[in-house]
Amino acid sequence: MGEQKEEFVVTPYEVRGRIDYERLRIQFGTQELTSELLARIRSIAGSELPPGLARGIYYSHRDLGQLLDLYEKGTPFFLYSGRGPSGPLHVSHLVSFELCRWIQEKFRVPMYIQITDDEKFWARGLSREETVRWGLENLYDILSVGFDPERTHVFFDSRSIAALYPLAIRIAQKIPYSTVKAVFGFPPSTNIGLVFYTALQTAPSFYPSWAEGRSIPCLIPCGIDQDPHFRVTRDIAEGLGYPKPALLHSRMVPGLLGEGAMSTTGHRDDNVLFLNDPIPVVRRKIRHAFTGGRSTVEEQRREGATPEICSIWALWRTRFAETDEEFRTLTENCRSGALLCGDCKSALLPKIEAFYERQRAARESVRDWAESRIITTPPRPL
Repeated sequence: MGEQKEEFVVTPYEVRGRIDYERLRIQFGTQELTSELLARIRSIAGSELPPGLARGIYYSHRDLGQLLDLYEKGTPFFLYSGRGPSGPLHVSHLVSFELCRWIQEKFRVPMYIQITDDEKFWARGLSREETVRWGLENLYDILSVGFDPERTHVFFDSRSIAALYPLAIRIAQKIPYSTVKAVFGFPPSTNIGLVFYTALQTAPSFYPSWAEGRSIPCLIPCGIDQDPHFRVTRDIAEGLGYPKPALLHSRMVPGLLGEGAMSTTGHRDDNVLFLNDPIPVVRRKIRHAFTGGRSTVEEQRREGATPEICSIWALWRTRFAETDEEFRTLTENCRSGALLCGDCKSALLPKIEAFYERQRAARESVRDWAESRIITTPPRPL
C-alpha cells in the first residue's frame, strides 16, 4: 500500500490539519512563486526583499508576472487586502499588511483595506456592536504597520455601503447562487447576507477602475485560505470589463501549540499571540509553545531539531529574525542541534517584547487619522 496522505481542510471559514502547501497549491490551481519572479520584484523595488517574500512565507500566486509586465511598461496597480473583525488581531495577521506596506512604499501605489464587519455578523454570530468595535480596533492595528495615509483608503463595510453598493449590485448579478454554494459549501440554512457577501468582498478589487473609468490592475496579498473568494472574483472580472486581480498567497503561521493555523476563533487562546495580550501572558505562551525539539538535551545535541514543525521557528521567520542571514544561521543551528529550544525561546522573547512596544505606540499614533480614510460616498454621482 502507498503512503496515506494526511488530510487537511483549507477554506475561507475553516483551516484544519497539517497543511501540505504544495499539494494545496496544486489543488487550487495556483502558480509557484519562483526565484525568477522574486528577482524581478527585487530589481523593480531596488531593495532587498522583506521576510514574507525572502523566507518563503509567500509561495504561490495568480498572474503576478503579468502584473509586473504592466507595471514595467508604465501601468500602475493598487493593493487590496482586508480583515473580518471577529476579535483582536494576532501577530500573524500583520504578515500580509507588512508586505502590503513594503510594496506600497517601494512601488508607490495606493492601498485599499476592507473591514468586513457585516460578514462577521453574518458568519460568526457576533452582535453588531461587537463587529463594529472590533472593526475599529483591528483597523488601528493594521494601520500601525506604517502605511502612507495619503495613499491608504479604507472600506468599513457597514459605513461604506453607499460607496460599495452601486458596484456590488453589478457584481452580484454576475454570480449565480450555484457558484457560491459550490465554492463555499454553504448549507441551505446559510443566511442570505453571507451569500451576498462575496459581491461585497469583490467590489474593492474593481473599485479604482470603476471610480476612474479605466482599467487599473489590482494585487491582493492574502492567506491561501482566501483564494476561493477571489477565484469567483477573477471569473467575473472580464464580463464586467475589469482586469482580473493578481494574487500573492501566503502560508498560515502555525499555532503556538502545534494545532493548525494561528486563528482568532476556534482554537485555545494559548495557541495564539494576540496583539492585546499583556507581556506576562506573551511570555507564558512562548515558554509553553510547541517546538520541533527532541525528548532530551542529549538527543537534540546529537540528532538536531526539526524547525519546519516548530511554532517558535515560524515566529522567527515572520519578522523577528532581523536579517535573512540571522534566520539562516538560526535554522542551521536548530537543525544541527547547536541551538536548544529553551535558548531559542529566551532569545526570541526580547524581540517580541520590543515588537509589542513599537506596535502599541504606532497604534496610538494612527488614531487621529484612521477614520478620515474611511470611504463613505460613491466616487461620482450615480
